[in-house]
Amino acid sequence: MISTQAWADARRLWDYHQMGHALRPCSVAIGLGSHDLGVADTAVDLYKRGMAPLLVFTGATSPTTRERMPRGEAVHYRERALELGVPSSAVLVEPNARNTGENIRFSRAVLEAAGVEVSSVLLISKPYEERRAYATARKLWPEVEIVSASTPMTLEEYADSIQDARLVIDMLVGALQRLLIYPEQGYMISQPVPDDVLEAYERLCREGFTSRLLATDQHPFS
Repeated sequence: MISTQAWADARRLWDYHQMGHALRPCSVAIGLGSHDLGVADTAVDLYKRGMAPLLVFTGATSPTTRERMPRGEAVHYRERALELGVPSSAVLVEPNARNTGENIRFSRAVLEAAGVEVSSVLLISKPYEERRAYATARKLWPEVEIVSASTPMTLEEYADSIQDARLVIDMLVGALQRLLIYPEQGYMISQPVPDDVLEAYERLCREGFTSRLLATDQHPFS
């Protein structure tokens, strides 16, 4: 059982991880690959709403997606977009990235090779990875404006979709740890973390929601 306090702390992290950006039209939308096809669905929705004229899907495979997406995350995202009516000419694929940093760097290279001028990016991720993706993009692509987006949903709705609430809280905790340690390692910009968010993170760590924490000697993108 997950305690009432743990749920409250998880909601605090969930809210912090989301940037709360107002959506506006951008040069391109980049959908970050993962196990969650909802990222592709949201990218398509935003494309159809005129928020970006071009979609880039980025991602190879990982241990959590290899069985579900054997052709690679970006390829499966593209197939989903085409099923939902996006023309193939409006979708680029970056099939090699294996972490958030590579998602950004490799997508940028694909766009440069295609001759696409980019002044702003609609960066689409899982809801709890908005801030991590934003901080990484601001570090690696500082000259463009980043607008963060994800599927609008509550923590409870997301946990129901994953069907493993403890894993979801573990992921929230792991994502916050990366926000704390990656800036020192040069992988993302530093962002202020409110005291109440830090306290919630520490309580969740003490409660054992630690399966997604990195060891200090572990490669930061593993």
